[in-house]
Amino acid sequence: MTAVRAPNATRGRIEAAALKLFAAKGVDGTSVRDIALEVGVTEGALYRHFASKEELARALFRSRYGALARGVEAVRARESGFPARVEALVDFFARNFDDDPDGFAYVLISQHEHLRALEAASPDNPVEALGRVFQDAMTAGEIPHDDVALVTALALGLVLQPAIFRIYGRLATPPSAHRERIAAAVLRAVGAAT
Repeated sequence: MTAVRAPNATRGRIEAAALKLFAAKGVDGTSVRDIALEVGVTEGALYRHFASKEELARALFRSRYGALARGVEAVRARESGFPARVEALVDFFARNFDDDPDGFAYVLISQHEHLRALEAASPDNPVEALGRVFQDAMTAGEIPHDDVALVTALALGLVLQPAIFRIYGRLATPPSAHRERIAAAVLRAVGAAT
């Protein structure tokens, strides 16, 4: 007797295969046929779950991007004190990279294709969520008052660039191996007293 797969299980397999392929080849470099072959389903089966490759790409981006935003907000709610928040945020991003390298890489390499479609003020925007962390620290006098967008950009660069180097083979170990140094660099870059 042949086992029947649940529709959600097939959808999950489609998403996992698409993430892997999109992270490796980009959305434009990946065909629906590539995804269907990776999953072991027909192209028609894929279309029963997603109307198009672009819809699939958008759904994957939104789910990963939104999860990052919710993770940042969870750290913001759970941790008190700016240094503890920074350490927890660096750890969160590093663990996210370690646990889902294809998803993390996909968000990094495809953000420019999808960010215009998302509203900047969306509650599922990790950049805005990080901006609130820095605004909180400025309000509390933990870091100097500055342009929140610039401070957020500086911190994100310090967190994301090691991940990018890892993706492209320039860094031998994952960002999680450098959490303490990354957190210390963020604290210095934004002017936190150490």
